[in-house]
Amino acid sequence: MFSTALLFLLAATPTGTDSLRADLQARIAQVKGASVAVAYQQLGDAKDSLYLEADRSFHAASTMKVPVMIELFRQADAGKLALDQQVPLVNQFASIVDGSPYALNAKDDEDAALYERLGKPVPVRELVERMITRSSNLATNTVIALVDPKRVTKTLRSLGATTMTVLRGVEDGKAYEKGLNNTTTARDLATLMAAIERGQVASPDSTKAMRSILLAQELNQEIPAGLPPGTPVAHKTGQISGVLHDAAIIYPSGRPPYILVVLTSGIPDEKVARSLIVDLSRRVYSHVTR
Repeated sequence: MFSTALLFLLAATPTGTDSLRADLQARIAQVKGASVAVAYQQLGDAKDSLYLEADRSFHAASTMKVPVMIELFRQADAGKLALDQQVPLVNQFASIVDGSPYALNAKDDEDAALYERLGKPVPVRELVERMITRSSNLATNTVIALVDPKRVTKTLRSLGATTMTVLRGVEDGKAYEKGLNNTTTARDLATLMAAIERGQVASPDSTKAMRSILLAQELNQEIPAGLPPGTPVAHKTGQISGVLHDAAIIYPSGRPPYILVVLTSGIPDEKVARSLIVDLSRRVYSHVTR
């Protein structure tokens, strides 16, 4: 029989997730004025999950490229387009406000090399790969023109992402001025990443291809930087002024994969935001492998 004192002690002892919550909150509190959301899911244990401000809406930045990729592969599965079809590469897009044309600046794009191929055909498969692995804005806007943002948002709802919304491509200045932005929550991004890992978003071959693309990510200074070297991470970052995000599936050695999404805004110094995400990633990994 347990004594009353022992039962009280067991009830008062924080669980592993409670300790993790306190640890993450303490680290977040060190960055004054920051808005931070975290979603953590251990896919091998449904009870091991944690959400901090997970339903707060953020500018999606480039994390919106994940549902765009999902929609493209779903349309390929349905025979509406082919991954090997060639698309003429142009740098002119229509604002969702009034249809007026706008162009992207190669200097503001992580994948400036793609602009050297303007006027030439590029395979859809290559565009979606560059959209994720190099976060190419030019590739993104080209793909969005193919799949239609309304269809992307419809797919989000069908997958259980209840508030994440894709309205437009990148750098639509008129839309930005009117507050017409792509938005997300940490919970919705975690839902998407978990669905990808579980094979629920498209056909088995398409899901495998998407996972491989996310694993080939070249921008690895956030969540992956808080993990032991060589840890596989399938993820997508997002960044605009004062905003830095990362959404990931992490594959720790010898353990089931887990989902981690960290969204940040209100941190003017990019290095401070990055250090915060790295530290949160490190703490979650320690919890998973404790």
